[in-house]
Amino acid sequence: MREFAARFIRSPEGVAGLVLTTCLLAMALSAPYLFPRDPLSIVGRPLLAPFADPAFPLGTDRLGRDVLAGLMHGARTSLLVGISAAVVAILAGAIVGTLAGFSSGWFDEALMRVVDAFQIVPGFLLALAFVSVMGASLPLIVLAIALGAWTGPARLARAEVLSIRERDYVAAAWVIGMHPLEIAFKEVLPNALPPVLALVSVIVAGAVLTEAALSFLGLGDPNIVTWGSMIAEGRNVLRTAPFLSIVPGLGLVAMVLGVYLLGEGLVEALARRRIRQ
Repeated sequence: MREFAARFIRSPEGVAGLVLTTCLLAMALSAPYLFPRDPLSIVGRPLLAPFADPAFPLGTDRLGRDVLAGLMHGARTSLLVGISAAVVAILAGAIVGTLAGFSSGWFDEALMRVVDAFQIVPGFLLALAFVSVMGASLPLIVLAIALGAWTGPARLARAEVLSIRERDYVAAAWVIGMHPLEIAFKEVLPNALPPVLALVSVIVAGAVLTEAALSFLGLGDPNIVTWGSMIAEGRNVLRTAPFLSIVPGLGLVAMVLGVYLLGEGLVEALARRRIRQ
C-alpha cells in the first residue's frame, strides 16, 4: 500500500485530481451542515451580485435563492449520480462480461449482440429517451445513465475472462468439481475486475456531464438542486447576471477534471506496479 501511494504521489495529474476531488467531496459532505435550509428556498433579494452581501458570498439567483448553497448541494447531487451510475454500470458490465466470456458458444454470442445493440445508441440519447418516458427522478436518472455506460465494462470484462479462464487454477477448480458459476464469480471475476475498475473515473465523469445536460434540458429531478438546472436558470439572464451560469459551470468543470485526473493517476500507479511485477 505504501509503495502504491508513493507511485501515485509521483503522478502530478493524480495529485491534482486528488486535491480537486477531495475539495469537492468536502463541499458535498459539509453542505447539510453549512446550509441546512432547503437550497431551493428563497432567502434574499433576487439577483444579488457576488460579494455584495456577506450573507450571500456568491449572490442570489432570479428568485432570491442562495447560489453558494445551491453550488454545495449541487456537488452532492453530481457526486451521488456519478458514483451510483458507475457502480451500477460496473456491476452490470462485470456480470454480463463474465457470463459471456466464461460460457462462450451461443450464449456468449447472444449476450454480445445485446451489448452491440446498446452501443449503437449514444449514451446521452438513450438516457434522454429513458427519462422522457419513465419520468425525472434521481434513481431513474442513475439507471438511465448506467444503461448507456455498462457496455464498456462488459466488453473489457469479457476480454479479461477469455484470458483468465485458460489458466491453471481455473482448470484445477474444474477438476475438484466446483460449479461453473462458482468458478466464474469466485475464481475468475476477482482477477478480471481490476482492469474494469480503471473505467470508473471515465464513467463517473460522463455521468456527471449527462446528469447536468438532462437537468439543463429540464429533465432533471425538480425537487433537487443540480448544477445543470442552475446553469439553465442563469441562461435567461446571461447578459445581466452571468455569474449564475459561470459559477455552477466552473464547479462542473472542476468535478469532471478532478475525477478524470484522479483516475489517470490511479491507472498510472497500477501500470507501474504491473511493470515491476
